[in-house]
Amino acid sequence: MGAGCSVKAGRYGGSIMEDHHVDENGDKVHVEEDHAQLHGDFGARIRLEGPSRFTSMYSQQGRKGINQDSMTVWEDFIGEKETLFCGVFDGHGPHGHKISRHVRDSLPLKLSASLKYLQLNHTKFGDVDSDVANDEDDDDDDNDNNNISDTKDIHYNEYNNHHLSLASIEASFVKSFKETDQELSQQSSTDAFCSGSTAVIVVKQGHHLIIANLGDSRAVLYTRGDNDQLLPIQLTVDMKPDISSEAERIKNCQGRVFAIDGEPNVYRMWMPDEDCPGLAMSRAFGDFCLKNCGLISIPEVSYWKLTNDDEFVVLATDGIWDVLTNNEVIRILTSAKRRSTAAKLLVHHAVRAWKSKYPGSKVDDCTVICLFLKNQPTTCSNELVNEMSPSDVNCSQLDSSRPTITCENDNESEISKLTVIRSKKELSVVEGSENITKKSPSKIPRFACFMRCQKLSISF
Repeated sequence: MGAGCSVKAGRYGGSIMEDHHVDENGDKVHVEEDHAQLHGDFGARIRLEGPSRFTSMYSQQGRKGINQDSMTVWEDFIGEKETLFCGVFDGHGPHGHKISRHVRDSLPLKLSASLKYLQLNHTKFGDVDSDVANDEDDDDDDNDNNNISDTKDIHYNEYNNHHLSLASIEASFVKSFKETDQELSQQSSTDAFCSGSTAVIVVKQGHHLIIANLGDSRAVLYTRGDNDQLLPIQLTVDMKPDISSEAERIKNCQGRVFAIDGEPNVYRMWMPDEDCPGLAMSRAFGDFCLKNCGLISIPEVSYWKLTNDDEFVVLATDGIWDVLTNNEVIRILTSAKRRSTAAKLLVHHAVRAWKSKYPGSKVDDCTVICLFLKNQPTTCSNELVNEMSPSDVNCSQLDSSRPTITCENDNESEISKLTVIRSKKELSVVEGSENITKKSPSKIPRFACFMRCQKLSISF
């Protein structure tokens, strides 16, 4: 529930001005005044609020001060038709609002430039891997197994400059996250010493998703199971300090992990000799007071191949997940009459849940992006999910000269759905949590299932 560094002060004067309105319940609602669509690199269209053809997004300020959450959707990401970038960012600490907005604006730019560079310069994954491996060696001299070239058997089509392996894409994500964090450390106008931000992002092209997660924001896929029932599949792991591998890394760096008496179930990360700052996550942007104590900015990166059963993805900050389960989100979203109001409806339910479950606590900031996977207009008047049919699956119809995400082994139905492609030493798994369903493996795989699809290549 708390990220630590909980002092919140100041108002960030950026190019997008804020206004705070009050809804019918007396709650302050964060509203972006500038409704004009912004433009990013390579012709991408940037949204900071409001619905689009495939997304609904909404953010509401809590009762703790300025809204420290941020969100963004980039349409036609890296100049490719119907390629989407979605991201939510949860700031914490005195300047958390500045950190989350800086990450919101900077991270997609860096990732877009990195992926475009790979595409235009025929860069094979090995070139990027060595850079990332060298960067990681600077952070941890003992980390010998982080080289992404462990996945070097993944197919790379050297005759088509658009084809990029999953390993090269994963390396671009990691490098973009690290560069964004390094940029924060050099920003004199942004004090990130004891302030930081989470990030959970999804890049979608056709029937492929790449997911990257840093911190305890979360992405959940909702898919059809037996009897056509919607089921949640958690695509990310909440990176908490009490996860065994995370705790081990922190302790090896002389950091400490423990829960205080008033919050026996909330484990936090502390400096070696001081009981501060008490960060309730093990990975984050910023928080440089802990970067030598085991906190890292390396994201968990994963891949998911969509099928006709998959309906929508929900990305949200912990203001949602602290009070609503993955399954409760199904009931709420299926009651929405229009896609355009889905995110707002989910936020309002979360606010009510906060007041009911934690009447003595201040409501947290709540931010949601709903990414719909079926080709349906945002103005449909019927129920959100029942209106969607398998024939409406959005598979990008790109001509053969354009770069696409392709899988040369599509008819192999046993290809792993979710693949985490970081090394075992860097990532951790929470077993027995809500992300385990009939359609997902009993344990999130590292390489075993991934290596079965050696001819998989992704093209941006």
